[in-house]
Amino acid sequence: MAGRKSRKLRLLSETFKNDKRVSMEENNEQEHHESWSVLPVELLELIISRLTLKDNIRTSSVCKRWLSVALSVRKVNKPPWLMYFPKLGRVFEFYDPSQRKTYSLELPELHGCRICYNKDGWLLLYKPRTQRVLFFNPFTREMIKLPRFEMTYQIVAFSTSPKSPDCILFTVKHVSPTVVSISTCHPGATEWTTVNYHNRLPFVSSIWNKLVFCNGLFYCLSLTGWLGVYDPVEHTWSIRIVPPPRCPDNFFVKNWWKGKFMAEHEGDIFVIYTCYSENPIIYKLDQNRSSWNDEK
Repeated sequence: MAGRKSRKLRLLSETFKNDKRVSMEENNEQEHHESWSVLPVELLELIISRLTLKDNIRTSSVCKRWLSVALSVRKVNKPPWLMYFPKLGRVFEFYDPSQRKTYSLELPELHGCRICYNKDGWLLLYKPRTQRVLFFNPFTREMIKLPRFEMTYQIVAFSTSPKSPDCILFTVKHVSPTVVSISTCHPGATEWTTVNYHNRLPFVSSIWNKLVFCNGLFYCLSLTGWLGVYDPVEHTWSIRIVPPPRCPDNFFVKNWWKGKFMAEHEGDIFVIYTCYSENPIIYKLDQNRSSWNDEK
């Protein structure tokens, strides 16, 4: 009897020790996970800011706290990526100039869509067959639908991320030599608002890449080089008396306007002329002198 009691006591003691060891291991593992989740914000920002955009997006899925930090440093000192369209299929390529790396991404959501504008990581898409206008984020695959709108050849842009309450969409359409039709919308709206405006000077709307949002205003460049400006807060349209940027002599060929682009960078507006046989020619808008300066 004494031997049986002794064995039972020994077994109970070993079971207790094993349970205690397992409990301690679980606590250590839990403390290990907690130690990562409670890292100081400053340290998290330092670590995540050094990641590539792809790794930043992966990191943001760990927890809400890491998501907040990842988003806060995602756009800091990050050059824009270049997006290449496939000749066949639905696999798009994204080139990161800072890392000199190319990433491939299959985007079936873009099938049948026309990419009209991009900003803050969002694409503005238009489906001609259904007249559907929508925002699409190629990295998160998030999609935001907008009211249907018939867009033929007019240019369209938006002010900021569709997640922002300040996001405004703007499109301008040529009606006559002295009249343009301007339509605006915002995420959550049920319809577009369209108003006709008269021009002080004849204005012909351009078709592609001639519209930018800068310092709270939409700037439009016409085929003839005149600069139209729309204020979304005051709902005003005006033509700036700025002589058109000089077009290089060798650009007067068929479809020369396809080689002209308009861009915004750090509060400045640029017009870029490109030609397969020449180096790009860049003009910067001088708001004070109402002129385009050649950036040598």
